[in-house]
Amino acid sequence: MKRRSVVGQEALGLVVALLFLAPLAWMFLTAFKPASEVFTTVWPRTWEFGNFLAAWRAAPFGRYLFNSLFISSAVTALVLVTSCLAAFAFTFYRFPGRALLFALSLGTLMIPFDVLLVPNYLTVRALGLIDTYGALILPFAASGFGIFVLRQAFMQTPRELEDAARIDGAGPATFLVRILVPMNLAPISAVGVLTFLGAWNALVWPLIVTNSDALRPVQVGLAQFLGAEGNEVPLVMAATAIAVTPVLVAYAFAQRWFIKSAASSGLKG
Repeated sequence: MKRRSVVGQEALGLVVALLFLAPLAWMFLTAFKPASEVFTTVWPRTWEFGNFLAAWRAAPFGRYLFNSLFISSAVTALVLVTSCLAAFAFTFYRFPGRALLFALSLGTLMIPFDVLLVPNYLTVRALGLIDTYGALILPFAASGFGIFVLRQAFMQTPRELEDAARIDGAGPATFLVRILVPMNLAPISAVGVLTFLGAWNALVWPLIVTNSDALRPVQVGLAQFLGAEGNEVPLVMAATAIAVTPVLVAYAFAQRWFIKSAASSGLKG
């Protein structure tokens, strides 16, 4: 009976995986098709590698990709720093209002970002940051989710390690950088991956605060490309493949860290 249950779970997982992979596979295959074969064949009869070159030349995707990489990397670095510091404070320090502040940081997870669009835009405009990298990075420099995950991970660290570090003369910063961070690379990496993917896939906010191609990330550029070349399905699919390939590669390399973090931090899917 147990073996049947395991086989059934694996079969169900395979079916779900295929359902999720089908649109992705269709996108990549269509990117290599001529226009005449888009809706007539599943597998391309003629492989049109020129679709990628044509899409690349039709819009400044090189600049879009650089912007997305820079913005996503900067947001990820800031979130990891602020999350580590806040999680460290919530875990190892006792101060008035600690529980309230932690509850407020968790409360930010319950507020849809769409609700914050107008106040964030007014704040960014008042600071003179419209159409700058600052407008694309600073509003996302901290994450309630990152603080929660890393606090849960830090709480599993034996207190004896903190006492031993203090006896050896290590200060709080040394204890955090040399002991806590190396011990919790899995959850830190998971937070980094999720933050990077979220920043890479952002569309609405970059669309609002950017006015020039020099600062637009790849998702905004792709949306504009879709509006201009919507009838050229192979070119649109090729441009989409260009936009999603970096995050697919990043997730493939970091998947084991994410799984390990979910197992060690008590999060369940």
